[in-house]
Amino acid sequence: MISKITFFIHLGKTFKNMNTDTLQQRFCQLRSNKAFELFVVGIIIFSALVVGAKTYDISPFTLRLIGWLDNAITVIFLTEITIRFLGEERKRDFFKSGWNIFDTLIVIISLIPIENSEMALIGRLVRIFRVLRMVSIIPELRMLLNALLTALPQLGYVVLLMFIIFYIYAAAGAILFSDINPTLWGDISISMLTLFRVMTFEDWTDVMYETMDVYPLSWFYYLSFIFLTAFAFLNMVIGIVVSVMEDEHRRAEQEKHPEPSNSDLQRQIEELKQLIKQQQSSQD
Repeated sequence: MISKITFFIHLGKTFKNMNTDTLQQRFCQLRSNKAFELFVVGIIIFSALVVGAKTYDISPFTLRLIGWLDNAITVIFLTEITIRFLGEERKRDFFKSGWNIFDTLIVIISLIPIENSEMALIGRLVRIFRVLRMVSIIPELRMLLNALLTALPQLGYVVLLMFIIFYIYAAAGAILFSDINPTLWGDISISMLTLFRVMTFEDWTDVMYETMDVYPLSWFYYLSFIFLTAFAFLNMVIGIVVSVMEDEHRRAEQEKHPEPSNSDLQRQIEELKQLIKQQQSSQD
C-alpha cells in the first residue's frame, strides 16, 4: 500500500515537472519569437505616441480615450514582462540583467494609480521612460549603449584635455578681448561660453570679425581653437567610440560562436587517435 502511494506521488511530481518544463519552454519560445518582439516594439512606439498626444490641447473625451489606451498598454507590458520571466529557465537569472530590472521597475511603477495625486507628474515622467524599453528589446541598441558606457572612462580623459584647452583659450580671450566686448569676454567663465559658441559654429564669424577690428591677427586665435576642439577632439571621440564598438561586436560574435578551448581540442585529438587505433586494429 505504501509503495503504491509512493508511486502515485512520484508520478504526480513527474507530471507536474513535465507541465512546468513544457510551459517554460513555450514561454521561452514565445519571448524569442521575432513576431512577438516586433509586437512589443510596436507597443513601445505606440506608447510614446500616446504620451506625446497628452502634451496637446485635446478634448476631455480624447483625453479619457488616451487614458484607457495607456492602461491597456500597461497591461500589455505587464503580460510581456511576465512571459519573459516565466520563460527564464532559472528565475534568479532574470534579475541578473540590469535591463530586466529596469523594465520591471518601469512596469511596476506604471501600475501605481497616481494620476489624480501629487505624484501625477512623476507618473507621467515614468511613462516617458517606457520608450527606453526599446533598448532592452533590440540587441543592436543594447550593443550601442553598452559601447557608449564602456567608452565613458576613455572619453573622460578626452573631456579633461578639452577642458584644459578651453581654460587656456578662455583666459587668453578674457585678457585680450574683454575691453572690446565685455558681454562675451568679461571674465573667464563667460569666455568659456563664448568659446563653446565658437566651437559649435553658432555665428562665430561675428565674434571673430569684432575682435579683428582691433587685433587683425586674432583670426589665428579662433582658427587654432576650432582646429583643436571641433576637429581634433571630435575625431578622437569618434575613434574611441568606433574602437569600443568593434570590441563589442567581436565579443558578441564570440558569444554566438565560441572558440573551442584547449581542453576541448585535446579531447578531440584523443578521440581521433582512438578512432585511428580502432581502424588499424580492425585492418590487422
